[in-house]
Amino acid sequence: MRCIGLMSGTSIDGVDGILAEFDPQGRLLRSEALISLPMPAGLRDTLTRLQAPVPDELRLAALAANDLTDLYATCVREVLATSATAPADVAALGAHGQTIRHDPANGYTIQLLNGARLAEQTGIAVACDLRSADIAAGGQGAPLVPVFHARVFAPARGKRRGIVNIGGIANLTVLETASDGSTTVAGFDTGPGNTLLDSWCERHLGQRYDRDGAWAAQGQCLPGLLARLLDDPYFRADPPKSTGRDHFNLAWLDAALKAFGTTTPDQAAPKPADVQATLLALTARSIADAINAAGLTDIHVCGGGVANPMLMAALRAASGPAATVQDTMALGMHPQAVEATAFAWLARQRITARPGNLPSVTGARSAVVLGALYAGPASRP
Repeated sequence: MRCIGLMSGTSIDGVDGILAEFDPQGRLLRSEALISLPMPAGLRDTLTRLQAPVPDELRLAALAANDLTDLYATCVREVLATSATAPADVAALGAHGQTIRHDPANGYTIQLLNGARLAEQTGIAVACDLRSADIAAGGQGAPLVPVFHARVFAPARGKRRGIVNIGGIANLTVLETASDGSTTVAGFDTGPGNTLLDSWCERHLGQRYDRDGAWAAQGQCLPGLLARLLDDPYFRADPPKSTGRDHFNLAWLDAALKAFGTTTPDQAAPKPADVQATLLALTARSIADAINAAGLTDIHVCGGGVANPMLMAALRAASGPAATVQDTMALGMHPQAVEATAFAWLARQRITARPGNLPSVTGARSAVVLGALYAGPASRP
């Protein structure tokens, strides 16, 4: 069975698509045709604005969902062309959509996407809205990828391994394989990944992201500010837990900077490069604290954060000398392909009516089938 996975994460920097093939038991046989398309500037600006209440937001959200869907459809066409695959040979595609609200405590999550439009444009059945069923069952709706991590990255018997995804938000999966070959899985969002780094860089430099962490390298971490940022209750909360840009955003940072200024009135306002260095330390420390609390030493990283050598170096330093931190290429999968492939697997789970969540991770009452399904033209009566 061949499925396509599509992912646009909390960094709002682009869309990743991939074609994956699974055996009848749902094991990944191969993946190919990884395509990454940049997010158009206008669409990115709209999606960023929609992270908070704005005038006429229902209309703006509907139009942005259509524009994002069209970008997804372009990505699908490039995946098909690159792999020389016909739409009829793809069983389904799993599409994440763009999260603009995530509030499981109040029973909802919102990912913008027009599933019917995507099915019409691609000719392929679309599984989307993949988080809501888990939330309806009392879960967080996130993270969803740890169950896929267990299938493709499970360690040898008697071993433990951590998989870290650093997108806009960072999350950790803890895998432990028993002597009988069974694997237990835990996972949760650790806090901000790239989102604060990107937003601060865009505010001060007009650039979407800090390439290679070069700007952060020009600054110095401010220990007092870092301590204040790490004092957020989210970091102390026990799993299951998940978060998003509606919590960790520039308004959150501005409030922390204001409070930091009142405790150090004799100091000048922090330099923007020093704040960037502190934000990099925040991402590394919050991930490493979770790694260290779990007692992990075998760590593999995926997501856009892998491309930031300063962040990877800070994560290695914060994880301690006993930890080995490397990207998922060491396990045979490109770090940019992991999440898109996971959503291809979730599409496979949906069309075969198999559960896609993991209650031990999300806190749901039970395993449930995830997602709404929109039939492609070829499968309609």
